[in-house]
Amino acid sequence: MDVFLETEQLVLRPFTDTDADHLFALDNDPDVMRFINGGRPTSREAIHGQTLPRLLHDYPCFGTRGYWAAEERATGTFLGWFEFRPLDDHSPAVVELGYRLNKAAWGKGYATEGSRALISKGFTDLGVERVTANTMAVNTRSRRVMEKAGLSFLRDFTGDWPEAIAGSEHGEVEYDLVRADWEQRR
Repeated sequence: MDVFLETEQLVLRPFTDTDADHLFALDNDPDVMRFINGGRPTSREAIHGQTLPRLLHDYPCFGTRGYWAAEERATGTFLGWFEFRPLDDHSPAVVELGYRLNKAAWGKGYATEGSRALISKGFTDLGVERVTANTMAVNTRSRRVMEKAGLSFLRDFTGDWPEAIAGSEHGEVEYDLVRADWEQRR
């Protein structure tokens, strides 16, 4: 198995086509998808035609991908995924941090641990200057992970929701962390 990053509890590895069933299960849990699409189911066709191609994309500025499958280190159990994706294919300066974990992984510190490890790798090895993350304003769990990972609240904004979902009327929030601030806190 090709490993991108290991932490005390996690292994982050590149996605493969064989992850389709894991992604289908993850994206069909209404609780997991509540703040993404209102909990609506995702078809297998969407997983194969949209989700997997996005997760398999290589970023020239990184020489690697921007999304990684997350597995529990001790058992190899698929937990979900992490995003640490350059906003520009050709520049590592600004990356977006994200995560989507199955319910069994919630509340165990995985999202914070994986996020911190990606931030550290980004600032030390990948040439990242700024990490940004956003979520719905009402998604308090995700906001807490961002804060624990070292990001600070930057702004409220209103996103362009193709279809409104519960809570979208409260807008979204953006958090960020710049390299200089991260270095000061180390």
